Amino acid sequence: MQGFAGKVAVVTGAGSGIGQALAVELGRSGASVAISDIDAEGLAVTEERLKAIGAPVKTDRLNVTEREAFLLYADAVAEHFGKVNQIYNNAGIAYVGDVEATPFKDIERVIDVDFWGVVNGTKAFLPHLIASGDGHVVNVSSLFGIFSVPGQAAYNSAKFAVRGFTESLRQEMAISGQPVAVTTVNPGGIKTAIMRNATSVEGFDRANLTTFFDKKLTMTTPEKAAKIILEAVRKKKARVLVGPDAKALDLIVRAAGPRYQTLFSGAIARFLPAVH
Repeated sequence: MQGFAGKVAVVTGAGSGIGQALAVELGRSGASVAISDIDAEGLAVTEERLKAIGAPVKTDRLNVTEREAFLLYADAVAEHFGKVNQIYNNAGIAYVGDVEATPFKDIERVIDVDFWGVVNGTKAFLPHLIASGDGHVVNVSSLFGIFSVPGQAAYNSAKFAVRGFTESLRQEMAISGQPVAVTTVNPGGIKTAIMRNATSVEGFDRANLTTFFDKKLTMTTPEKAAKIILEAVRKKKARVLVGPDAKALDLIVRAAGPRYQTLFSGAIARFLPAVH
């Protein structure tokens, strides 16, 4: 893919799924790639794939919720490569549980990773992106950053926050004339392990929901998602919907307005008894 040769790109959550696919596609497209994840084993696989195609790579285990470590990491990446052009804030976790039954600590954990991880990455790398003269912030929200569903209040909250944060940042960069493009990514159902790795409220039958999610709700491979995202980045788009389900549901929400909540909750109620 054109437009990435000579760039230095940072990808969080690069140990699997969309993050791994992004890192590999960036490397294949000529970029130098800094990859990080809390999953050291998955990260090693990504590193091997990048080395196999000859891409320059820097690999670090990183917890995106640890702000001071993230700030030091940003400086280390810039020192290692001499510059940083792009940050892909992709790391995230999932959780299933109704608000009433979900402990505060579980809501906080999702917000810490899925929202504050994005804020930490953006803030840590923004000075380097500005200094590069050709920067780009790419923050991964979700289809659940466009509409909400029962049982996903924590995840919805984080992903709506990522969307708002990123859209505000894009306007600020434009108004101030900074050389930094900003893109919000809203993936639909991607064939990753996010639901298999999810946690849930006590007593919830997550196994059946995971099976349903993997068989019925995932439509796009991580590799296809990565190509869609990078094409949007190349064109400096403000937002990219990833997958046919994301595009269709976005249209439904736009057309239905607040009524989507009744439509979606009714549809979800039909399969929830089977997965509890």
